[in-house]
Amino acid sequence: MASIAGKVLLLTGPPGAGKTTVAIELASRSERGVHIESDRWFHAIVGGYIEPWLPEAHEQNTLVMMIVAEAARGFATGGYSTVVDGIFTPGWFLEPARDTLVDAGIEVSLAVLRPSAETAIHRRSSRLSPVPHEGIEQMQRDFVELGPLERHVFVNEDQDVAATVAMIAEAWRSGSIAM
Repeated sequence: MASIAGKVLLLTGPPGAGKTTVAIELASRSERGVHIESDRWFHAIVGGYIEPWLPEAHEQNTLVMMIVAEAARGFATGGYSTVVDGIFTPGWFLEPARDTLVDAGIEVSLAVLRPSAETAIHRRSSRLSPVPHEGIEQMQRDFVELGPLERHVFVNEDQDVAATVAMIAEAWRSGSIAM
């Protein structure tokens, strides 16, 4: 099986999909593993911040995703298996992150967690979230029909974290979810 050292996994899905929990576990399984939570980078903007789910935030979002990808590139170049979790919505967040990494010669894989809408909403209800309910519902819909990206989907409705991590780790190592 191939090594994932120096490679990046973009782990995505709607709010409440389990991205951060799965990402931490995936990264911790590597001898040299890194977890980057992309949402944290938005909090670095203290002047002129635009809520990322708003259409007028596109320029800001593209920049943040490129910066997140540059951080991931740095770790991957240093030989770390790097898991970046975030809402990498196709047509919005995915392309700037993926393209920045690919242009730097980094192998990028994608895993999309897809629990049911009910499960994701239930998980989110136990957390404080600045995202209005309508925004969460929209992000949930953004991951329903992914066309050619469907091969990257992992349905994590009725399985525990360990089973989800095992499936994604195997797919990442085998290269079957490389972009």
